[in-house]
Amino acid sequence: MHSTLPVQQEHPERRPPPAPAPPGGAGAGPAGRGGRLAALDGLRLCAALMVVAYHYIAFDSGAWPRPAQTLFPVAHLPAAYGWLGVQLFFLISGFVICMSCWGKSVGDFAVSRVTRLYPAYWFAVLAVTLVVSLWRSPVNAVPSLRNVAVNLTMLQDPLGVEPVDGVYWTLWVELRFYLLFALVLRKGLTYRRAVGFCAVWAFAAVVAKAADDRALALLLMPHDCWYFIAGIAFYLMYRFRPDPVLWLIVAGCLLIAQHDLLGAHARAEGYMGHHVPRWPTTLLLALFFLALAAVALGWTHRVRGRWLSTAGVLTYPLYLIHERIGWAVIHRAEGHMPRYVLLPALVTAMLLAAWLVHRHVERPLARLLTRGLQRAMTQARTADTAVRTG
Repeated sequence: MHSTLPVQQEHPERRPPPAPAPPGGAGAGPAGRGGRLAALDGLRLCAALMVVAYHYIAFDSGAWPRPAQTLFPVAHLPAAYGWLGVQLFFLISGFVICMSCWGKSVGDFAVSRVTRLYPAYWFAVLAVTLVVSLWRSPVNAVPSLRNVAVNLTMLQDPLGVEPVDGVYWTLWVELRFYLLFALVLRKGLTYRRAVGFCAVWAFAAVVAKAADDRALALLLMPHDCWYFIAGIAFYLMYRFRPDPVLWLIVAGCLLIAQHDLLGAHARAEGYMGHHVPRWPTTLLLALFFLALAAVALGWTHRVRGRWLSTAGVLTYPLYLIHERIGWAVIHRAEGHMPRYVLLPALVTAMLLAAWLVHRHVERPLARLLTRGLQRAMTQARTADTAVRTG
């Protein structure tokens, strides 16, 4: 998925610096070699665990019998900023999508995204529906079958349908990013086109917000685009060496994002039911950008380990299944075991469940889906060729 192919360099001086090939495919050097970056996998796991901590400890879900800040007086405050894991996911997504798309066609990109997102998602929608239907409680509303059917398309947000699980809102953000990025792939991804895409998207997002145009804002995501744009710029640094243009893009994204993040902070406080200091929000955002900068500059190339690759593939299924299933477990198990035992056991069980979903659902379904979609694309190309030559 993360392999890259040789591409024509637009600037001879922008040849990537030599880098040692990582052992065991744990990372990818800037020279276009394929593989996973272990540091990014570790950051993915951190982001996922931040979101899990927020939903289990800080979010006012009603699963606990008393407010979480009284039950977890120490852990509650750091968990209150766990919602920022989503912003870290978006940053990483910009980096990884740009990396994995180098040398790919739009069709290849579409197949890779569908097979990456949907298999685990389909399972999660059905699993969450089953659990909340069997373990009925005031914590979780039981979705209707009609809503479940729409959720399986991943388009419930634009269609105004209640999501089976609240965390699925981020998938609609990701889908719009993929749609926009596919425009760059039509003629092939290069340094100039990627930089131009970042600049045009940023300017258009500002215009959409200034014009208060809902349709443009829906497409251009003026509140979330800064993380994807910065992630793309960080990958370009990684592949082609840093330059002033890329640093300016990253700095601009950080400055705008930290301002917009205050609104997200207020919404998070609404979900928690109380106020928390704002300054850690800005500090964590800066730390996220610094972490991606460390990856882009090659400072993390010594971060290796097969366990990090495993952690990376667990984050998506963990994110999809943890919220409402976790609340159902907490609601039923609380009072039967100490909460400081229940929480670690629940997180461990969710990580194990995520591995089982990846191993026995996501991987085999992705292989089947990939073969089917690639066969369909081959047939479509054959049909187009027959029409042109006929």
